[in-house]
Amino acid sequence: MIFELKDDYIELYKLIKVMDLVDSGGDAKQLIEHGAVFRNTKLETRKRAKIHSGEVITIGDVEIEVR
Repeated sequence: MIFELKDDYIELYKLIKVMDLVDSGGDAKQLIEHGAVFRNTKLETRKRAKIHSGEVITIGDVEIEVR
């Protein structure tokens, strides 16, 4: 999946919600809390981590490339 960034960054939980991987922002935050989200192959536990162009977010089999 590809996400076209329109600003300087997007917060991690918002990215997960915008990509329709969860029903709510709360669900996105739970995914992050439970250690299911990786940023550039490293575990990311900060819900509001600023995701920039060029980064890759992985959740299970889903990979989001941020451009």
